[in-house]
This record gives sequence, C-alpha cells and structure tokens, in this order.
Amino acid sequence: MNRLAHKTQNAARRAARVRTVVKGTTERPRLSVNISNLHITAQIIDDTKGVTLAYASTVGKDIAGSRTEQAAQVGKDIAAKAKKAKVSKVALDRGRRAYHGRVKALADAAREAGLEF
Repeated sequence: MNRLAHKTQNAARRAARVRTVVKGTTERPRLSVNISNLHITAQIIDDTKGVTLAYASTVGKDIAGSRTEQAAQVGKDIAAKAKKAKVSKVALDRGRRAYHGRVKALADAAREAGLEF
C-alpha cells in the first residue's frame, strides 16, 4: 500500500471512530468541523431529523489573519447563528482532526460566544 492511500485510510478510520461516539440529537445537535487547506467550515446538524440548523464558513469571505484566527472567527459566527436557531448545547465532531490548532481555536471561540460542549 502506498503512503497516500495509507494516510487516507487511517484518516477515514479516525473519522468513523469519532462519529460512532458523537451523535447529534434534538437536545444536543452535532457541531461538525471541516478544515481544508484553504477554508474552514462548521455546521450544526440534528442527526435524528437529518437537518442542518446553522452553518458558518470562510468560503466567499475576506477574513484577515492567520488560519487559526479565521477558525476563531468561524467559531464566533457559528455560535451566533446557533443562538438564532435556539441551540445552546452541542456535541463537537472534530472528524479526523486532532483537538489542537484550528479545531481548538474554533471550539474555544464558540465556547466564549456561548455554546456549551
């Protein structure tokens, strides 16, 4: 198995392992975080209904600063949109990423803006 296929397979395993534990309910929807090389997206999902309640992203926005600062801004945006959707508690789905760097910055900013997880 080549190196890239091995990395992809391990990342898919990690994401599946996180997803088996983290489920979005009506009382506590899932805050799904996706980070690519260019953009950061976060969405709050109610898995029982299969509905996205709130969405925030850096796509199409000019947010100045480093990638970590952009993640913090997305965290603030998703928390504000969650309040509009009357959501105060969420379960963090970090996907295949470790809880540090941009994921941690997004989570900390969302906590400071009022989300509980």
